[in-house]
Order: sequence, then C-alpha cells, then structure tokens
Amino acid sequence: TPIWWNWFLDHVPRQKPEPIERSHQDGILVTPESPEAMEEVLWMKFFEDCHDPGVSNVLGKETKNETFENFYRDHIRKLLFVRSRSRYLSKGNYNVTRLSYLQKLYPDARFVVPVREPKAHIVSLIKQHRLFLKEGKRDPRIVEHLSRVGHYEFGLNRRAINVDDGQASGVEELWKEGDEVVGWGRYWASIYGFLNKEFERDPRLGEATHILRFEDLCTDPVDTIRSVFDHCALELPDELLDVLAKRPRFPTYYKPDLTADDADKIDRETSVVRKQFGY
Repeated sequence: TPIWWNWFLDHVPRQKPEPIERSHQDGILVTPESPEAMEEVLWMKFFEDCHDPGVSNVLGKETKNETFENFYRDHIRKLLFVRSRSRYLSKGNYNVTRLSYLQKLYPDARFVVPVREPKAHIVSLIKQHRLFLKEGKRDPRIVEHLSRVGHYEFGLNRRAINVDDGQASGVEELWKEGDEVVGWGRYWASIYGFLNKEFERDPRLGEATHILRFEDLCTDPVDTIRSVFDHCALELPDELLDVLAKRPRFPTYYKPDLTADDADKIDRETSVVRKQFGY
C-alpha cells in the first residue's frame, strides 16, 4: 500500500489547501499532507486483544509474533523507500506498553516519552474527552473511524490501557460512575508508574528512553529540544532550532477548571509516581 499509494499521489493533481485546526481544537494546524501515525491498525490486526482492558496489553521482550515482525519490518522498509529516508519515526500513544518489545525488534531504537504535571495533564485529558464525546454523539461515524484506526483514548468508546497492575477495571468503573478526576488520576499513576518500573527493571531500556517534560519544553525550549535531538542522534541545524524553539507554549485556548477538592484528589492519586518524574 505505501508504494502504490505514493505512486498514485505522484501522478494526480494535488492542491495545497490552507492549514486548519485539527479536531482536537488545540491550536495545531494541519492539512491532508501533514504526517500522521496510522500504524495502530497493524498492531490490532496481529494482536487482537491489544485494546481489551480485560487482559494485559503489555508486549515485552518475551513476546513473539514472527508473522507480525516480518510484516512490520517490511512495512517500515516500504515507507523508508518511498520517502528516500533511513530513519523512521513512530508517534503512537499505545507504544507505552510495547517499548521492551520494540527494543527487542530494533536494538538501536530511541524512545521519547512525554510527561506533564498530572493536574494540568488531567485537565487537558478531560477537555479532550468532553470534546470527543460531543462530536461522537453528533456524528456516529466519528466513533466508527476512531475505533477502526485504533484510537480509544477519548469519546464514546474510551478504554483504559491494562498495564497488568490491576488498575484498568477500577479506572473504567470510576469513569462509568462519572468520577472523571479520580479515574484519570489513577490512570495517570498507572501508566507512568508502569513505565518507571520498566526502566528500573531494564536499565538498557531506560538508557534508550528520553523523558520529555512538557513544562521544560515550554520554559526552556532551546535546551530541551536540543536534548531530544541529541538523544535520537539527529542533526539539529541552528536555523531549525530557531524555528522549533518558537513553537512550544503553555496552552491559552482553555482555562483549568479544577476545584481545590479535585486538585487534592489528583495529588493523592499521583503522589508517588509524580515524584519519580520530578513533580
């Protein structure tokens, strides 16, 4: 598909539409030409339970799926071929449970894990969930599309990731009861707590992973962006750094609406894990 689709695009007239704000309503402007990660459909094809909260969604070094591994390698090779490139970037939220497996497949891979202060992060997550709920009720095709491409983070078909710590079912129950704040707080602690344990258990994986704190990106974009490029062994010309450093900023398109009680609940749920990430 990557090869024949690329050939097709090279042989048809293509317009240059004006960028518009993406559906997240977060100030990021996109066009049909904007890069997007769509590989989750591959994971769902070969790991049918990867979005089932009732079972572990963790894929580790002990995972074996030769059919998937051969297909995935060839798929990446095709993308590199049509772009005449030697490096592949995968932006996948669900890869948080697959870092060990990916490192087994690609020992020289580098990982960048974003993290954000939990109260601010959870306010943002709740905002996104409400938005996708509203849009999903307005047009059921949106829900169908999100399910088809493997996006279960928000909306009517929201599902918790099961990192095998016994928290997923409880998180989903809290959400069903309408306790978004405690549910998201427990979920935040579950996901980032799992990652921290992975790094402690496997120092080699920890060395291959760069933790990118959102606040550092906004307050010190130059050094933070440079550290990401250094970790990934990528060149960073000064002119590119100048362009990138102007982009990060704290959000101004919404206002946090946490009550003092909600803030205390999040602090209690995340107290141990957030300290592990310097919060």
